[in-house]
Amino acid sequence: MITVAALSALATACAIGASRFTTARWTYRAPRTAIILWQSVGVAWGVATVGAMLAFAVQPYDQGLLHGLIAFAQGRVPAQAWDLPHLLALICGLTALAVLVVVLVIAGVQVLRARHRHRTLLALISRSDPFVPGVRVLDHPGAAAYCVPGLRSQVVISAGAMELLSEDELAAVLAHEAAHARERHDLVLLPFGALGRALPWSKVVRDAQAQVELLIEMAADDRARRYCSPRRLATALLRFGTAGAMPTPRGMLGVHAQNVMARVNRLVKPDPDLSTGFRYGLLFLAAGLLATAGSLWVIPL
Repeated sequence: MITVAALSALATACAIGASRFTTARWTYRAPRTAIILWQSVGVAWGVATVGAMLAFAVQPYDQGLLHGLIAFAQGRVPAQAWDLPHLLALICGLTALAVLVVVLVIAGVQVLRARHRHRTLLALISRSDPFVPGVRVLDHPGAAAYCVPGLRSQVVISAGAMELLSEDELAAVLAHEAAHARERHDLVLLPFGALGRALPWSKVVRDAQAQVELLIEMAADDRARRYCSPRRLATALLRFGTAGAMPTPRGMLGVHAQNVMARVNRLVKPDPDLSTGFRYGLLFLAAGLLATAGSLWVIPL
């Protein structure tokens, strides 16, 4: 019973924390730290929610969640474990776990297929340009800039974007896209996108996905401004916003017009960085959530 209560409390705390986290603005001051915390909250929430149902199902075995599941699999369970409430909890827990895993796998496969098709298309219609070495150029009048993530990542820009931006602005945008590819922000977004498919009715999940999407853009902005002027990146974002940037192909990461002003204001008038103590405290919280969720599955209470 203690394990059930602890996992339920952890799941509830993660749900409440996620709802509050979506409106937090300190995250703009440390987007990478916020992304790590978001990931830990999401994992702990899922593990605790599924674990609470399964822990109730194996409660009559009284040997902890993991040992109880092994006993169920081996058929070594007391008779009272097969009553209706415990069977329903077992079915619900296993179903929730299967849905999360299957949705994540399907989302990953679909993204990989979309990228493979897009790489094949790029090989046919894009070209190299000595003005932007290592970048694929699309002969299209619209403004577009994005990266194709993966082991062989590619940065793509349209001829329209090259005409729209000054030389410094173009360098800033390319540095931003290279940061997406280097830091594998596609892997950060994948579980949140999969969770959004599994729970399309959840406002918290939708808000969490939107928040993480904004945070990875800010993280890429931070990486880009190491190599270029923040104001040049800000003016490039404004140009894309006013020109009506082309939609980014599915499975790619690119410049878009959402939350442009929040990013521009942050680049032009940056807030002070979070203190080292607060930053490490958040990382400790993230690690603690994951450790607590994992230990409640293993240690009998």
